Amino acid sequence: MRAYRIGRGLACGLALSALATTAGVARADGAHADGVPLAGIDHILVVYLENRSFDSLFGLFPGADGLANAGAAAVQLDKEGKPYVTLPPVLDLGHKPPKPDSRFPPDLPNRPFDIGMFAPLDQKTSDLVHRFYTNQEQIDGGRNDRFVAWSDAGALTFGHYNTSPTVQWKLAQDYTLADGFFQAAFGGSFLNHFWLVCACTPVFPDAPEALRASLDDKGRVIKDGAVTPDGFAVNTVLSANRPHPDSVPAEKLLPPQTMPTIGDRLSEKGVSWAWYSGGWNDALAGKPDPDFQFHHQPLAYFAQFGDGTPARAEHLKDYADLDKAIAEGALPSVVFYKPLGPLNQHPGYSEIASADAHLGALMEKLQKSPQWPRMAVIITSDENGGFWDHAPPPKGDRWGPGTRIPAIIVSPRAKKHFVDHTQYDTTSILATIEHRFGLPPLTDRDAKARDLGNAFEE
Repeated sequence: MRAYRIGRGLACGLALSALATTAGVARADGAHADGVPLAGIDHILVVYLENRSFDSLFGLFPGADGLANAGAAAVQLDKEGKPYVTLPPVLDLGHKPPKPDSRFPPDLPNRPFDIGMFAPLDQKTSDLVHRFYTNQEQIDGGRNDRFVAWSDAGALTFGHYNTSPTVQWKLAQDYTLADGFFQAAFGGSFLNHFWLVCACTPVFPDAPEALRASLDDKGRVIKDGAVTPDGFAVNTVLSANRPHPDSVPAEKLLPPQTMPTIGDRLSEKGVSWAWYSGGWNDALAGKPDPDFQFHHQPLAYFAQFGDGTPARAEHLKDYADLDKAIAEGALPSVVFYKPLGPLNQHPGYSEIASADAHLGALMEKLQKSPQWPRMAVIITSDENGGFWDHAPPPKGDRWGPGTRIPAIIVSPRAKKHFVDHTQYDTTSILATIEHRFGLPPLTDRDAKARDLGNAFEE
C-alpha cells in the first residue's frame, strides 16, 4: 500500500479504530448461488438516510477501502488543475452572503481533515452543493480531485468524521458494511430517490425554459438547471401531486410520472409493501414540518400513487404507522423508511448525532420484533451530499453511478464483522427485492445490478 502523509485528525482516528474488531473480506467476484442467501429473508426494510459519502462517515473503518487508500485523490486541484497550497476556507452558507465558518481554521492543509475536531457530531454544518452536473465535475473522470473546486462550501467537502462512537459504526462492526456501494445517479436527493424506486430518471418534456440547463458543444454547463436540455428532471422539481407548497407555480411542477415502480412490481405479485415517511400525515393535512422535504417522497410523483388514489392510501404512510406496525409484528414484506428532516443527517438542517440516536431507537424496536429473525435492514444514504470520496465510480451510463456512499446490512442472517468489497449501487437494493420475491426488473440498470446476497450467510 502506498504511504502518504495524513492529517492529525486522520491519524488520531486510525489509532482509535485500530481497537475495533477486524472485519472479513468479501469474495472478489461477489458471487453467490442464485436466491439461496436471500431465501430466509421475509422482510426487507430500507432506511434511507441523507447526504453523506462513504469516506465522510466510514473512511476510518478498519478493513474498509478508506482514507488510507486515497492516493492522488487526497490532494485537491483548482479548476485550472493546480493543487491548492491551502484549502479555501470552510464557508457558513447560512449567512447571507456566505462568510467563513469561524469554527474552522481559514488555511487548512490540502488533505482530508477531521470535521469533528472543529464541529462535533452533534453540531450542524452548512449544506453543500450536490447537483447532477456539479457531481460529475467533482468526480473528474474518476480522479475525484475537483470536489473543493466545484463546492460552494470551500474546504468542508474534503472533511470526514471519526464516527466510531455512533450506532452506525457499531452496526457496521457487528454486521456487514459494504464499501463498494455507489449512489445510482449523479447529483442530489431528488434524482436518487427516483432511482431507488424505479431505476429511472423522471421526464419533464414541457419544462419551462427557466428550469432548463444549457450546455456547450462539449457537454459542459453554461447555465445550470433542474431539467436537461432534452427534458429529463435531474435536480429538484416538486410534484404536481400533493403534497407540495402552494407557492410553486403550476407550470414548474413535475407532471405525474407513469413509469413502473418497485411498488407496482410488488403489488402485481401480491407482496405487501409500504413507504413510510416522517411527517407525511402533517404534510398531507397542509401543515408540514418546517424541515419536511417534499422531494424525498418519490412515489408521490407517480400517477398511480396520485392524489386520492387507493394505492396512495394503502402504501404511502406516516412514521407513526411504521412504529405501530413494528409494535404489532405486522410489518409488510418490503418497507422503505424516510426519516423526517431533523432525523435524516442531512447537512444544514440535521446533524449526525440526532439521526444516529433515532436510528438506534428504531433498530432496538426492530430487533425486539417477532419478525426480526427473518428480517434484513439496509441502511444507506441517498447520495453523498457534496462530500468528497476517493473511490472512482464504476463506468455506467448517462445518469450514473455517482459518488460512493455508506451501506450497512443488518440481519440475523447477515455476515458478522464483515466488510463486503463487492461493487454495488442503489439499484442493488431493487435487485435484492426483485430476486427475493421473483419480480421482473424495472430497467436495464437494475436488471444488471448485483443483489446484496453476498452480505448474507449461505
